Amino acid sequence: MSDAWAGRVLRILAPILMGALFIAAWDGVVHYFEIKPYVLPSPLLVAEALRDSGGSLMVSLWYTLKVTASALVSATIIGVAVAILFSQSRAVEISLYPYAVALQVTPIVAIAPLIIIWVDNAYLAVRICAWIVAFFPIIANTTLGLKSADRNLIALFRLYGASRWQILAYLQIPTALPSFLTGVRISGGLALIGAVVAEFVAASGGTETGLAYRILESGYRLEIAKMFAALFLLSLTGIVIYFSLDGVSRWLLSRWHESALPPEE
Repeated sequence: MSDAWAGRVLRILAPILMGALFIAAWDGVVHYFEIKPYVLPSPLLVAEALRDSGGSLMVSLWYTLKVTASALVSATIIGVAVAILFSQSRAVEISLYPYAVALQVTPIVAIAPLIIIWVDNAYLAVRICAWIVAFFPIIANTTLGLKSADRNLIALFRLYGASRWQILAYLQIPTALPSFLTGVRISGGLALIGAVVAEFVAASGGTETGLAYRILESGYRLEIAKMFAALFLLSLTGIVIYFSLDGVSRWLLSRWHESALPPEE
């Protein structure tokens, strides 16, 4: 077995083994200390709750996924456009960048209630909240990447008569691609977090939405096993989102960027 193949197998089996050990320890603690199910259910009870409530949880998961995906796509499109604008105009960057930072540092849990009140459509309101959280990493990383192009290469492009947009298309954008993909990977998880936070706020106002509402509902009814099942789906969704985006990033960079090249022997 080659070293590369062994490394791939290890990357798959090691997390599975750790997860199995964690579940075994969890089950052992519950049974050893005789913890009540309404305090900490056993993994078997969580699995049964996932099986029995799978239909409603999957419907809620689909809603949360729609919000997350639409927010991430919107944040990517708008973030890249704004980053290009920042890279082309220092005055625009100085004028607008502090407001982008303000969106990032303002806790979404503080402004989500206002957005829920101002926007009549619950789905759109939740999507806006998720977009706010996902927007800044893309704009920050893409702006940094666009401004990281080699100045000597920029001078060479200008020497050969390249226009500003040709420099952007053929030099700055390829240079910014790794940074942009890093921002997208970060924003994928943040979009899910923003969607869940906004759903909590919307659900507290009586609007049934995604998995966050199922968590609240389970807590009110002391259906702790169902709550853990919903949390498991959320965690699994976040993991899938991250590794999917990481796989796309590696595929795009695998032929030319150092970060995605296999290690040398």
